Amino acid sequence: MSGSARQPPAWWYDGSTPPLHARLASGLFSVLASSRRALFRKGWRRRVRVGAPVVVIGNLTAGGTGKTPLAIALVERLAAAGRKPGVVSRGYGRADESKPVWVERDTDAAVAGDEPVLIARRCGIPVRVDRDRVAGARALVAAGCDVVVCDDGLQHYRLARDVEVEVIDGARRYGNARLLPAGPMREPPERGAECDFRVVNGGDTGFGEWPMRLHSDQVQPLLGGRARPLAGFAGQRVHAVAGIGNPERFFAMLRGHGIAVVPHAFPDHHRYVAEDFSFGSDLPVLMTEKDAVKCAAFATERYFRVPVTAELPEAFWIALLDRLHKPGR
Repeated sequence: MSGSARQPPAWWYDGSTPPLHARLASGLFSVLASSRRALFRKGWRRRVRVGAPVVVIGNLTAGGTGKTPLAIALVERLAAAGRKPGVVSRGYGRADESKPVWVERDTDAAVAGDEPVLIARRCGIPVRVDRDRVAGARALVAAGCDVVVCDDGLQHYRLARDVEVEVIDGARRYGNARLLPAGPMREPPERGAECDFRVVNGGDTGFGEWPMRLHSDQVQPLLGGRARPLAGFAGQRVHAVAGIGNPERFFAMLRGHGIAVVPHAFPDHHRYVAEDFSFGSDLPVLMTEKDAVKCAAFATERYFRVPVTAELPEAFWIALLDRLHKPGR
């Protein structure tokens, strides 16, 4: 596997004991995280409402779990139900995270972050990136949005929320269930029980969990043009590029379509340059949509993005929309 991906420590997921320094740091992290939660739960720090219902989609672990595809699917459902959704995000990976930005379809991912640009292109709705998610949500409401979807932000307690959705990687789950850096957890596993909905991306679901599948059946040339069936690459070797929280999920999806993958994993939110694609052969290059928004400037006709769609049971959408449609929301 080429690329410069920073892989999580082996002990997060292989059952081995984390080193002493990681366990000590994890204990300190636990004290700080629990103290911060207590400040909001006891009312010593104020949660702020923004004048519209807020849905937070997030995860308890470090790394990607499939939050953004779910956020896109939720926005599409809300729009179809007659609501006017907007998305607020911190915009991880952008050059200046201190500057709030309205995200348009053609906004540079270096300015707004890759996930907000992807959402703006897929959904065509107001998207605001702001390190202060309360300020970002207020800007969306002032712009006419009647529902705010927060892409990531379970730990951003200052923003009051009406619905919390936890997304879990079905393959990795919680790993060793230890807090950072001894394990992948940003908060203790029991925090998930407080969320209104728990969505599992792939793998088996447990009691009270909803299954989600990321489906893809076509590819889109980065230089524009007609979409092609993903099945058309079956039996071929391709360079597969993924700069996401769990690149192996993307590679496995392509292999499931019978594609011979030459994997290239990069760090999450990686800022690509043309030299990153000096792979030594002229095979087709298939990449995630999140990566594609950063590669158009140097793409060739060999570069394709692979859109994914989050598929969940209809009962999930009925339950979530019913929660939002209750009086006062």
